[in-house]
Amino acid sequence: MAKYELGDLRRSMVIMNAAPGAVVDFRADGAPISAVVAGQDAWDRFFPPVGLANPQVVYEERLQKKLKVEGFRLPPVRPSDEVKRSKEKGWNPRALTAVRFPDWLQCPQCNRIAQAKYWGDEPGRPWKKCSPCSVEAGETIFVVPVRFVMACANGHLDEFPWHSWVGHNKNDCYGENGFLKLKSEGPGLAGLVLSCTKCKASKPLEGIFSSTTWEQKKLKCKGKRPWLGDLDPTPCELVPRVMQRGASNMYFPVMETALSIPPWSNRLPEEVGQFWGALENVEDMNGRIKLIKQLEVAGLKDVMEALDLTRESLAQQVEEYKRLVASSNKENLRVDEHRQFSCRSSNPGDESQNFEMRHENVPATMAKFFDRIVRLVRLREVRALKGFTRIFPAGEEGQNIAPIYSEKKQWLPAVEVKGEGIYISFSPQALQKWEKEVTAIKRAQEIQSMYVRQWKEMHDEEAPDRTITPRFLLIHTFAHVLMKQLTMECGYSSAALRERLYVDQEDMAGVLIYTSTSDADGTLGGLQRQGKSNKIGNIVESAIQSIEWCSSDPLCIEGLMCGVDSLSLSACHSCVLAPETSCEEFNRFLDRALLIGLPDEPELGFFSNMMRNS
Repeated sequence: MAKYELGDLRRSMVIMNAAPGAVVDFRADGAPISAVVAGQDAWDRFFPPVGLANPQVVYEERLQKKLKVEGFRLPPVRPSDEVKRSKEKGWNPRALTAVRFPDWLQCPQCNRIAQAKYWGDEPGRPWKKCSPCSVEAGETIFVVPVRFVMACANGHLDEFPWHSWVGHNKNDCYGENGFLKLKSEGPGLAGLVLSCTKCKASKPLEGIFSSTTWEQKKLKCKGKRPWLGDLDPTPCELVPRVMQRGASNMYFPVMETALSIPPWSNRLPEEVGQFWGALENVEDMNGRIKLIKQLEVAGLKDVMEALDLTRESLAQQVEEYKRLVASSNKENLRVDEHRQFSCRSSNPGDESQNFEMRHENVPATMAKFFDRIVRLVRLREVRALKGFTRIFPAGEEGQNIAPIYSEKKQWLPAVEVKGEGIYISFSPQALQKWEKEVTAIKRAQEIQSMYVRQWKEMHDEEAPDRTITPRFLLIHTFAHVLMKQLTMECGYSSAALRERLYVDQEDMAGVLIYTSTSDADGTLGGLQRQGKSNKIGNIVESAIQSIEWCSSDPLCIEGLMCGVDSLSLSACHSCVLAPETSCEEFNRFLDRALLIGLPDEPELGFFSNMMRNS
């Protein structure tokens, strides 16, 4: 489908819900087009120069070290003059590619289904049409993508086996010219009947979502990866599952993120650009100076003149930066960030910096619950995509992460976000006292047992790689409640805010709420000003009071609104659930009872004293 124009995507979408391997719905001339986004290889192929020689790059040294890459590439944007010239000359400009998926399409009028090659089309148009129905109606009748596809927990993607399911009456029958018919004759899947237009075999779709159905058929995953061109399917022993094409668990992006904090917010790697990797890899100072001399003819000389650096001073700055990065915690980047928030020195100054914070006095009414409030006047976050999962979100150790490349590269897709935020740290003394509450421990253990059950189903291992604690549930739920209240106080949309949790590492117990959009939304100070001492107390009180009663109670507070495998207890869309782009845990591990208590056990709530005093 590279020859067809499907539409535009925001940069942030290309590493989130429209990233490589994701199935995305487009519209072309009003017709629905479903396609899977191509992998990293397409970026080099259609947007040269390749790799980090491309001008659309970004660097974040701590994140690079953790992910073992030399830099990141921004989702490519074609220059406006190129788009103008292409329209004038009538040819398609450069664009990222997507592959039609699913390949099976259905006519909404005659209910026939078949692969794309059997439908009518027009040159230069990506849509397909049902020719007989179009002639009869006197207008173009677009065919639509089928609803059901096959996927496995290893990330593989395949078509639903329509011919196999219907079970033709003749061995060589594949329908009249490849067409089958899928017609609704009653409610549910039992009333959705698949039939052959030639041999008249028919079968309802009842049972297609049951794993037992496919185990009995001894169906194995074919290991197909259409986002990588599907040239060499990888062997896979998993039994695939039927999924609806637009299901929310069809795609979970696996990202690593890092804030640019002093002193790592130095912009030297970004300014040196494509030469940084080579300079950094030279251990000897004299060898680095020689390399700088060699690279001057390739363009490094212009960079040095712009930075007013000599060969020796550039080599020395690279060495100092390397020592600095080596001292950071590469396994958990949030440890360094938490230490920075804990530092009492605010830096009011240089506007060229990517980080600026202001400490605020904790209001007297909040002092028993929190020990630190920090306004992040300016911050920069880099989000890198390293893969994705299907059916279940990825575990902490990265099991079942599907690749977004055919061959590993020295870069990963990423976006940078510049915005503002509020950091709130909980009182260690209050937390330690509350964590001894027996009911809080039992509720955390209940979620842990659900998590273990899901983990075994996904990974076939005895135990997960993390423990869900009362502290984590408390801080995570509080983050959601605070985000909802802040959207009302400062006018941000709910999807414009995002949480960043600091829990369980080196006694961390805090949360950062910050703007999460890559455009101008969230850079005007509206959020961080809510963190001032004269405002934050009322905001927190209002946030806690807002969940004291949920419109879904008593079902919500009793944990009956979450579903069997939600990995939450007292949580629903009416009280604490947030947009999944705002939540690091995909709306799992939430329990508002730990904040406000239960009707017959109010002391369970960490903020129960606040409610009694209000």
